[in-house]
Amino acid sequence: MKTGYLLVAAFFISFLSIAQKKPNILIIVSDDHAYQSISAYGSKLMKTPAIDRLAAEGVKFDRAYVTNSICGPSRAVILTGKYSHVNGFRDNVTPQFEGRQQTFPKLLQQNGYETAWVGKWHLGTKPTGFNFWQILVGQGHYYNPDFLNMDSTVIRVEGYAANVIQNTAEQWLDNRDTSKPFCLMIGHNAVHRTWFPDTTDLGAFDKENFHLPANFNDTYSGREAARVQDMSIEKSMRLDYDLKMYDDPGKMDKSPMINRMNPSQRKKFESYYNNVYQDFKSRNLTGEELARWKYERYMRDYLATAKGLDRNIGKMLDYLDKHNLAQNTIVIYLSDQGFYLGEHGWFDKRFMYEESFRTPMLMRYPGKVRPGSVNNDLVLNLDIAPTVLEAAGIARPADLQGQSFLSLITSEKQSSAKSRNAIFYHYYENGEHAVSPHFGIRTNRYKLIRFYNRVNGWELYDLDQDPHEMNNLYGKKEYSKVTFRLKQDLRKLIRQYNDSEAEALMD
Repeated sequence: MKTGYLLVAAFFISFLSIAQKKPNILIIVSDDHAYQSISAYGSKLMKTPAIDRLAAEGVKFDRAYVTNSICGPSRAVILTGKYSHVNGFRDNVTPQFEGRQQTFPKLLQQNGYETAWVGKWHLGTKPTGFNFWQILVGQGHYYNPDFLNMDSTVIRVEGYAANVIQNTAEQWLDNRDTSKPFCLMIGHNAVHRTWFPDTTDLGAFDKENFHLPANFNDTYSGREAARVQDMSIEKSMRLDYDLKMYDDPGKMDKSPMINRMNPSQRKKFESYYNNVYQDFKSRNLTGEELARWKYERYMRDYLATAKGLDRNIGKMLDYLDKHNLAQNTIVIYLSDQGFYLGEHGWFDKRFMYEESFRTPMLMRYPGKVRPGSVNNDLVLNLDIAPTVLEAAGIARPADLQGQSFLSLITSEKQSSAKSRNAIFYHYYENGEHAVSPHFGIRTNRYKLIRFYNRVNGWELYDLDQDPHEMNNLYGKKEYSKVTFRLKQDLRKLIRQYNDSEAEALMD
């Protein structure tokens, strides 16, 4: 009888030990990955089996947004749980992240976690709060990328960036202190411009037919900030730099993305793109036909690059399975922001319009998040820090500006779980692509945007009636009450987040 009681007691002690074990945390941050290109989000452009697996085994956020749609600032927001004007990293023009400030990896580290960052960092200063890091130099090259090490040495690693980053992440996991929970952050430079696919993916989408988005030929009527931008596929996308159509081999040799390739990589690259170039030249395209060809060429390179990204996400999920880590590891995948795939005739990001403002985000948390669930709350990249801290059982610092979404998605979700009814956005950079700085509010139905500096004015959209944001309603008499209410709500958010610069621009 005593033996039986002892066995039962041992079972419950073991069960409680597992239940109280802190979860490992894996966060994968890609670059410029459009939700429109992910099959889990309904895309017909390509299949993304690894990301789809996360959706099937966890939760897909259908209304996840960023606070500032540009690379470095988005990463700073993720790390700090604070808006750009608070964490100090507003744009990529003068990128210097203040590494002495509080970040959630530091708090995890202080509470027994082993932490690491591998891949794209792009914050100007060396990472802090990590037991290990190895980061891409600058934006990072797709082939044979250079990495900055913790001892300040720079090494060039042979291979394709997404594969190299994944291999480095696995090596760190192989050698970590297994007595501690881990937080691993992986930063991919895919799918950042200029979209270089892995050699194994060259031509993967050449047989696909791509239809122009309905608003590809947008005239930007009533939207001055959109009219003066410099990010159109027709006018701004370069045949050589972006699409690899070089009429002179000497120009190709000068490309830092190409001249670092080894002979094997270069041979495959030239063999593929020379054929594309000869076909292109034979067509002698101009006007609308040229714009359409550029769009299709852009899509083929972009999606082929995304294919390699998804494959490496799958490798990481397989690694967790193989090493019996999946059941106690939170996995979050997101892009640093969204991206235009021809909508409004554009590539790039920055604007508060949905395609760049909204980001793909998925989370797997076995035993806590119901597999295959979909969340429709308004959430932000700002919320990742408090969410991770809550999951790790660490007290939330009072100065965090994000809010944990854990109670909105876990199996213990309470009906009283509070979600937002509005979110605030502020983009600062007044440089590349001629996008005016702007801030604004998005509610469940409306979006109000205040542009300043380059273009000075307001825009208002009814997202229920105009989901593609083509009809600016600002100034229309029948929307005066809506506008007044939105300005009131916007001012409240501005004050809540202490954005004095935005408040000074309210009128």
